[in-house]
Amino acid sequence: MKNKKIIIFIMVITIIFIICLLFFVKGKKFEDMNVDEKVNYLIDNMTLEQKIAQMLVVYYSSEIVDNSLIESLQEHPFGGFILIENNITTYDKTKKFVDDLQANSSIPLIISIDQEGGGVQRLQYLTDVNPTNIPYMYDLGNMNDEELAYNVGKVMAEELRTIGVNVVYAPVLDVYSNSENTVIGKRSFGTTKNIVSSMAISLGKGLEDNGIIATYKHFPGHGDTAIDSHYKLPIINKTYSDLKELELEPFNNAIKNDAKIIMIGHIALPKITGDNTPASLSKTIITDILKKDMNYDGLIITDALNMGALTNEYSYEEIYIKAIEAGVDLLLMPNGSKTAIEYIKNNVSEERINESVRKILTFKYLYLNVDNSLDKSYLGNAEHKDIISKIEVSE
Repeated sequence: MKNKKIIIFIMVITIIFIICLLFFVKGKKFEDMNVDEKVNYLIDNMTLEQKIAQMLVVYYSSEIVDNSLIESLQEHPFGGFILIENNITTYDKTKKFVDDLQANSSIPLIISIDQEGGGVQRLQYLTDVNPTNIPYMYDLGNMNDEELAYNVGKVMAEELRTIGVNVVYAPVLDVYSNSENTVIGKRSFGTTKNIVSSMAISLGKGLEDNGIIATYKHFPGHGDTAIDSHYKLPIINKTYSDLKELELEPFNNAIKNDAKIIMIGHIALPKITGDNTPASLSKTIITDILKKDMNYDGLIITDALNMGALTNEYSYEEIYIKAIEAGVDLLLMPNGSKTAIEYIKNNVSEERINESVRKILTFKYLYLNVDNSLDKSYLGNAEHKDIISKIEVSE
């Protein structure tokens, strides 16, 4: 009898403690919650449509945040935006565009951009200021100087922050192993896995130490193909052992160095998957290899979903569903956000959606830089130009 009373007493105390804890958390202001509390609160209070919206990184072909976009932001809190040429005009207008996006979103937005250097530099669209011109990464790789790579990452980060960017789709981890490869080419740091790995990871550290999250791409490696996935599906006839020997090594090293985002390329590997399913839609490539074999638990984003490698073979509904079921967290540039939300809502379990949304929200509240203190004086300043001048540019 005495033991029974003790057990009942312990149960009552435990229940009181849980009730008090729940009341404490519920009674907290959102800004006073820790990251886990914020994430749990949001997931418990978001509609299914709002959760799915967090998985979308969308684009908008305008230089202003108009009423239509504001309504969309308020109805569906998107995970993020990718800035495209239409959004980047004068410095002040571009900065206002980004500020207005964030101001109309209840959850911090990923503001992303393609800014690799060489032929991929969206900041160069600014019309009234001159950002630092970053050479191709191949030229940087030829220097084989990790400190210089780190400083180039710092230059890129400081200039991107001036317009409110917090995530960049760089650096490229593809090994330039096929001389006929025109889609990657000099975007790569080099022709060996060691150069690509050491230089890209150093540049990534320079980015992240200065407020911009790096995205390592294009998993599992786009370097050994002559076909441009913007237009057609590249097929790489390599075994898993072949990939481990070359392509996967830089990604392994990036994961060991705390890679927070990895982008999946639209590349078919039939000797691994058994068919021509693109890596971005393949559970074998994403879940079995990247997540399980390589122990990666960070965010996974697709390459742009409007590329011919996918759209020539699949409907948009198939693309979204297959990508999520394969293990992707973020869908880049879906074709019509409302339609995408409906497709996903009707075909993907809420449990699977919650898995990605939890990762996305945790990432945002842990890592996204909200410091907007860097102004346009950082664009093309003398310190940045001096760092870049150390790179010997090939013809």
